[in-house]
Amino acid sequence: MDGQLHVDRPQIAILDFGSQYSHLIARRVRELHVFCELYSCLVKGEVLRKNQVVGIILSGGPNSVYAKDSPHVDKDVWQYVAEKQIPVMGICYGLQEMSHTFGANVAPGDKREFGKAMVRRAPGHEEDADILFKGLPAEFQVWMSHGDKLHTLPEGFINIGVSPNSEHAAIAHLEKKMFGLQFHPEVTHSVGGLTILRNFVVGVVGAPTDWDMADIAQEFIEAVREKVGPTGKVVGAVSGGVDSSVAAVLLNKAIGSRFHAVMVDSGCLRQDEGAQCVERLKNRLGINLHLVQAQDRFLDKLAGVSDPEAKRKIIGNTFIEVFDEESHRIGECDFLLQGTLYPDVIESISYKGPSATIKSHHNVGGLPERMKLQLIEPLRELFKDEVRALGMALGLDEESVWRHPFPGPGLAIRIIGDVTREKLDILRQADVILLDELHKHGIYREIAQAFCVLTNCKSVGVMGDGRTYEFLCGIRLVSSTDYMTADWYRIDWEILARISTRIINEVQGINRCAYDCSSKPPATIEWE
Repeated sequence: MDGQLHVDRPQIAILDFGSQYSHLIARRVRELHVFCELYSCLVKGEVLRKNQVVGIILSGGPNSVYAKDSPHVDKDVWQYVAEKQIPVMGICYGLQEMSHTFGANVAPGDKREFGKAMVRRAPGHEEDADILFKGLPAEFQVWMSHGDKLHTLPEGFINIGVSPNSEHAAIAHLEKKMFGLQFHPEVTHSVGGLTILRNFVVGVVGAPTDWDMADIAQEFIEAVREKVGPTGKVVGAVSGGVDSSVAAVLLNKAIGSRFHAVMVDSGCLRQDEGAQCVERLKNRLGINLHLVQAQDRFLDKLAGVSDPEAKRKIIGNTFIEVFDEESHRIGECDFLLQGTLYPDVIESISYKGPSATIKSHHNVGGLPERMKLQLIEPLRELFKDEVRALGMALGLDEESVWRHPFPGPGLAIRIIGDVTREKLDILRQADVILLDELHKHGIYREIAQAFCVLTNCKSVGVMGDGRTYEFLCGIRLVSSTDYMTADWYRIDWEILARISTRIINEVQGINRCAYDCSSKPPATIEWE
C-alpha cells in the first residue's frame, strides 16, 4: 500500500523533464484552483489512461532534444493525446520536444538566451495569439532560459509569439490544441505568466476550477475512513507544526480516538511548546494525544556533542526509540501517519530525482521494520499553503495554521556547539522576545521563518558599571515561498532595534545581537 489518498478528479498532468521550475508549474496551476499532478517525463501512457487527464503540460529541462540520451515522451502518451484530443502545452524543452516529435528542426541558437526578454504577438496572427495571450498587452516581459531554439515550425503549427532572439517564441496548432512556449510562464519574472497558464488550463482545456480546500475537506475525511476501515487504528507523531497538526485534526475527524497521536518533548522545544500543543490539539479539539516527557533522556545523550550532524542523528535515533516504546504501550496499530507533502513527492518522482529520495519519503527516517505498519499520507497531494487552507477548513486555529516551520531537532541545531540546559533556557527566552515583537508589529505572517541562534561566540560588553562576557545572539528572518530558496527579510530597523534591545536587556547570558543578511543559496535557512 503506497499511503496515498488518491484523488479521483479531472487533472492537468505535468510531465517533468528535470526542470528546476517544474514544481512551480504545478504550484501555479493549483493557484488557479485546478487539480494537477506531476509525472516523470518517461511516464507510460497506461499510467495516464488510469487517471482523468484533461490537459498535459510538458516542462522545461536541461537536455537537448536531438542528443542521444535525451528523454522523450512515450509514444503511447502521444497516441493517448490523439485518441482523446487532449490539449498539450510545451514549455521551453517541452516546446522543443513537441516540435522535434512532429518533425521540426531544433538546434543550437546563435546565442544563449537567459533572463528577461520581451515577447509580442506574431505579425499576422494577433487574433490567434489571443487564445493564450488574451488579457496581456501588445508586448510583455517573460523569462527565457535556453541555448537551443526552434529553427523551423512543425507541420500544421503557426507562430503566435516572437522575441528579439526567438522567431518561434510561441507556437500553436489550433486544430489539435497544441501550444509551445520558449519562455517560462510559471516564474514570477514572466509578467502575466499566470494569465497565460489560466488561458490554457481554464480557457483551452476547460479544466474545472473546483480544487478548493474548504469544499473538499469532507472528501479527504471520507478517503481516510475508506482507507483505514471501520476498525483500523493509526499512530502518528505530532510536533505542533502545521503539517502534523492538520493531519492530526483530519484523522481525528475521520476516525476519532482510533487515531493515537504522540508528541515527544526532547527538551529542545520552544518555551511551553509541549503544553501549548496539548492545549490546542487535545483540550480544544479533542484529539487523542499523549505527551511524552523525555527531556532528560535526550539531553543526557546530547551532553558534550557539538557536531551538528551528530546532534541530528542522536535526536533522530532517540526519537525512534521513544516512538517505538509508545507504539507498544498503545498496542496494535494498523497504520502509521506520515506528513508527506507534495513537494516531497515531486522530489521523488522527478526525472532527475534519485531513487534513494523515494525511499526516504516512505520510512519516516528509519522506523524499525518490525513495526510493520502501513503508511497513510493524507496530505500527500498538497502544497504547504493548501495544507494551511485545509487546516482552516477543518477548524484549526490561525496560530497553529500559520506557525513558522520548526526543525525536527529543535533548538539543538540553533545552538552552535554543545547543547546544555542553560543554553536552551537562554535561547528560549530570546526566541519568545523575537516572536512577540514580530506579532506586536503585525509582520509575523510576512516572514516565512524567524528564529534566534545562540552562537558559540562570547564577546565583551558593558552593563551599568560592570563588564560582561556573554553570548552573541544571531537573529534570522527570511522570506520564501517554497523554502528551496530564501532571501533575508528587510525588517524595519526600528523594529530590529527594539528586538535587540529587549533581548540584551531581558535575557541574562546575551550581551550582543547580530542580524543575518544572507540568502539561500549560498547560505541555508538554518545555521546548522
